[in-house]
Amino acid sequence: MAKQKTVVVFVHGWSVTNTNTYGGLPARLRNEAKAQGLDLTIKEIFLGRYISFHDEVRVKDISRAFSVAIADELTDGTRFVCITHSTGGPVIREWWRRYYDGVKGSGTCPMSHLIMLAPANFGSALAQLGKGRVGRLKSWMGGVEPGQGVLDWLELGSSEGWDLNQAWISSDGSQIGAAGIFPFVLIGQGIDRKFYDNLNTYTGESGSDGVVRVAAASLNANMIRLNQEIPKKKSGTRDGYEARQLDVGEFIKAPETATRVVRRSSHSGKEMGIMGSVSTRVGNRSGLDTVTAIIDCLKVRTKAQYNSVVKKHAQETQTVQDEERLEVEDHLLLPDSHFVHDRYSMVVFRISDSQGHAVKDFDLLLTAGQNNDPNRLPRGFFVDKQRNRLNSETITYFVNYDVMNGAPEVKAGDKVIRPAGQSAESLGFQVIPRPADGFVHYLPCEIRASTKLLDSALQPNNTTLIDICLQRVVRKNVFRLSRMKGDSTAGDFKKTQPGDEITG
Repeated sequence: MAKQKTVVVFVHGWSVTNTNTYGGLPARLRNEAKAQGLDLTIKEIFLGRYISFHDEVRVKDISRAFSVAIADELTDGTRFVCITHSTGGPVIREWWRRYYDGVKGSGTCPMSHLIMLAPANFGSALAQLGKGRVGRLKSWMGGVEPGQGVLDWLELGSSEGWDLNQAWISSDGSQIGAAGIFPFVLIGQGIDRKFYDNLNTYTGESGSDGVVRVAAASLNANMIRLNQEIPKKKSGTRDGYEARQLDVGEFIKAPETATRVVRRSSHSGKEMGIMGSVSTRVGNRSGLDTVTAIIDCLKVRTKAQYNSVVKKHAQETQTVQDEERLEVEDHLLLPDSHFVHDRYSMVVFRISDSQGHAVKDFDLLLTAGQNNDPNRLPRGFFVDKQRNRLNSETITYFVNYDVMNGAPEVKAGDKVIRPAGQSAESLGFQVIPRPADGFVHYLPCEIRASTKLLDSALQPNNTTLIDICLQRVVRKNVFRLSRMKGDSTAGDFKKTQPGDEITG
């Protein structure tokens, strides 16, 4: 029986200017597959090159150019496996969505497998630092100054990122299979301390690989839509209105995607980089976890095989995260440093109103307990929040999932590094939007803390999009008709007040 020919296309990440960024991975993959006697032949390896460091270039532009490149190079109709790194993941996902995913008349996608290494599927917290500062970070991708167009996509909570991920979450999963594609995510959670930047602590952020958070790489995401109740008059008042309740309109879970946390891997670098550290020698431990996981992916030919890899990678992820729970850094003359690596969750809130307008001025508080109290949340649960610069209606929270759910005790020998914690047991939040008065305004609201919301909104290693729709309150005096008094049409209404009543 003839071995199946497999074309492998490598697509690099953002701000790369040389194809040596792939390190020894292409050669190692070819050698390892041959040594394992797999029923496949890696026919060709194309090293993708695209320009991302010009400001005018956007992710959608690169995806369009990729389509032309594939048509020019792969002319025999052979389907290919795509292995991406970093921003390469969103680029190829955008291409696939634009040209093949549910597009009538598109035919079978020429890509059979999409294997994403450290993909910034939901962005990177580093992107908000700005072009100059990010370009100087060694942990990013070689210190090249980035292009603003791609940087805008990568900022947490970007509208383009939201649209791409919402489409994925809302899909029914039928696109995963032999007639569609087989998607995979591989990412490390190791921090190469040589790349740590004391001015930008994101480069040493637990739950990330120094650039991309594990939760931001995974496609096993959720989406929750919440709607504010219709305003009603406050009891016992003449003109006061309230709309305290946020109601769950929809909960959507994304198709289950194979996701693997790779042992002792960071985003980049020759010692720990998920690609850069891979040795070309067969069986060498350097990069073995990455190569083994990729070969698992390459073997998949059916949906049943894919489902088996989903389970296998989930079990291996749990093993790796248990093993890497405590990182100890030895010092010759000083006490050892201890770093606890928990599992984390990312939540992206987007707030708009009932007329489709973005709500850009608001406070959002997470709460817990029977009284919906922000002070009842466990100490250490909160890690970071970012409001998107261009889309300020979105704000991203990064929280410690294990702390929220009662973190386990962590010991180094007999020494307790961290005692076991108490679970929050519930989660809720309050939204305080502005303007709070005037002719057009908003009313504060909340969703009461509950165990169900905690379980729905926070998943380990994953992201949840929470889309909140507020009621846009319009006072009746925005437009009034006045009766004429005789022949007079005069009447100064500059000092008109909003009035007590609101429109329906």
